[in-house]
Amino acid sequence: MKATKEHLVEAAAELLWERGYAATSPAMIQKRSHAGQGSMYHHFSGKADLAVTAMRHSAGQLRLATETALDSGTTALERVGAYLDMERTPLAGCRVGRLVQDPDVVADDRLRAPVEEFFTWLQQRIADVLAEGVRSGELRPDTDVAAMASLLIAAVQGGYVLARAQQDQAAFRRATEAAKSALAHLRA
Repeated sequence: MKATKEHLVEAAAELLWERGYAATSPAMIQKRSHAGQGSMYHHFSGKADLAVTAMRHSAGQLRLATETALDSGTTALERVGAYLDMERTPLAGCRVGRLVQDPDVVADDRLRAPVEEFFTWLQQRIADVLAEGVRSGELRPDTDVAAMASLLIAAVQGGYVLARAQQDQAAFRRATEAAKSALAHLRA
């Protein structure tokens, strides 16, 4: 059985994904988590403290799913392709990336830190997989793995934006397929 703290973190993570930081109130979190009014302040110093914990929770879940994708396949292109093909909910946006659309998150170093840490890790992790592809001779030796990792992340995040703007999941898939096409041009 989950503890009240876990319920609060999960409820906050869901609400942050759905509504953003500014539009999520402590009362909403308490209601969603079925926690009493004092419970949140027993476990957290306030909304920002809970939000940071919830953001780290969401980033951890996404990191785990990303690791699973990047560890599948035998070649670098298969592994990165698995990342691009991960199961996602395009119309809901990225659980982590969507948070930096909130001005309150961007303006606060503490709130922005979990997002920044996640994307720093992701960029390095993808670059590492691509570097393995260069070392194995799968990818051209002149491949700028850091730039390509950034491009792949931008395609995924941009795919979310396009899907939400157009209310069309296919827009997301077009963005990730274009990223795969760009990757294919790096074959040795």
